[in-house]
Amino acid sequence: MSTQEKNNPHCKHPMENRSGENGETNRRLNLYACVSVMAASILSAIYGYEVGVMTGALLFIKEDLQISDLQLQFLVGIFHMCGLPASMAAGRISDYIGRRYTIILASIAFLSGSILTGYSPSYLILMIGNFISGIGAGFTLIVAPLYCAEISPPSHRGSLTSLTEFSINIGILLGYMSTFFFEKLRLNLGWRMMLAVPAAPSIALIFLMLKLGESPRWLIMQGRVGDAKKVLLLVFNTKQEAEQRLAEIKTAVGIEPNNTQEIVQVPKKTRHGGGALKELFCKPTPLVRRIMVAAVGLHVFMHLGGIGVILLYSPRIFEKTGITSKSKLLLCTIGMGVMKLVFSFISIFFMDGVGRRILLLISSGGVTVAILGLGICLTMVEKAVVNLFWAPWFTIVATYIYVGFMSIGIGPVTWIYSSEIFPITLRAQGLAVCVAVNRIVNMAMLTSFISIYKAITMGGCLFALAGVNVLAFWFYFTLPETKGRSLEDMEIVFGKVSKTEVQTSEA
Repeated sequence: MSTQEKNNPHCKHPMENRSGENGETNRRLNLYACVSVMAASILSAIYGYEVGVMTGALLFIKEDLQISDLQLQFLVGIFHMCGLPASMAAGRISDYIGRRYTIILASIAFLSGSILTGYSPSYLILMIGNFISGIGAGFTLIVAPLYCAEISPPSHRGSLTSLTEFSINIGILLGYMSTFFFEKLRLNLGWRMMLAVPAAPSIALIFLMLKLGESPRWLIMQGRVGDAKKVLLLVFNTKQEAEQRLAEIKTAVGIEPNNTQEIVQVPKKTRHGGGALKELFCKPTPLVRRIMVAAVGLHVFMHLGGIGVILLYSPRIFEKTGITSKSKLLLCTIGMGVMKLVFSFISIFFMDGVGRRILLLISSGGVTVAILGLGICLTMVEKAVVNLFWAPWFTIVATYIYVGFMSIGIGPVTWIYSSEIFPITLRAQGLAVCVAVNRIVNMAMLTSFISIYKAITMGGCLFALAGVNVLAFWFYFTLPETKGRSLEDMEIVFGKVSKTEVQTSEA
């Protein structure tokens, strides 16, 4: 492929224009890539379970340990607070030891945390266990989408990478179901069983990842071109396409495409991601700056839009309308989990067809309308002198609509988009910055929500969230589309850069 073709965003790759049997072969879903992504997505499911199970477990933890609302906020907050340093460390660690072994480290953290929280004879031990699980969460949010994006072929990258979000939603639903079934046990045993469940899949994932391949892009960053080629031959359906991607990745890393050596010496800075944070913050090019604003903005608006507080504090929202039975509250949260699961599953089929940007706009519009309706309903409930018989049903439906629209677009696209747009040498640590921001905003929302709604009412909080989602709609409108393009094409697709800029960035 000529330099002009490579740097022209409107010029299709020859492989993409091919028709007939070979073209159909290239577009067919690759089994090895699918299995690798599904295995990594188990980690996302464990994370989702940790988030979902805490929603119901808090009701029983508070009663059993006799702790205050403030202590509950700290218990929830420490899980997300630990994700902040863990996510920053995970980016650098995954550049040092690889994506696969970082997944194993995250599994070990979840295993240790679930054992401690399942045992937890006191609030202190429960906090320590949740702290360790939070480290696993920080690692998960970096390495799961990163590994999936780097091992997936371009034609199915959106769908395959969205499996991480789908798996989170499976985990959340399983967490909701766990609270419903284990609540039938005696008080001091039920919630501990809920929190101990992730130990089993964590052990299984450790052994499974030892059998699967490493990210080919990380292998080339280490100069292990021969090993990378073996993995690419497994994840692409034709040898020709695998060799074409190999040449593109080598060029992006700074290795001559015509170099046939299996082991190539690359600078230590490239191997271990040295200087990445400096390039992201201190001396960013206009292209890198645009990428950073887009990636970080997606994570900020996702949590400022309220998804974390709606998921965690939905029982309190339902209680405001008159639903007080614990069993009914848990059933409502299970229904919410079903909505997340169904709509995130639907998004898989649209991610590479409709595209990321359109899904963001549809999702943002639906979320804004739903949360505005929820705010109006809660305001009327708070001002009513008698019970409004329709309020519980309206609140449940509006909440489910909110969760559905969030899960079909903003939820999965945020992770897919931010894991695919960074240049290869900045990708792990760029995503780490995004996750750090994600954790900061999420922790701030979760630890302050109770105090804020007590000060300005629940309805006031929901109106504020609706306003944030209107701003988010405008932000999503400014983003470029990335569907169907290779990771090595993102500088052209995203930055709309000139031929000269691309050649300079590759030099």
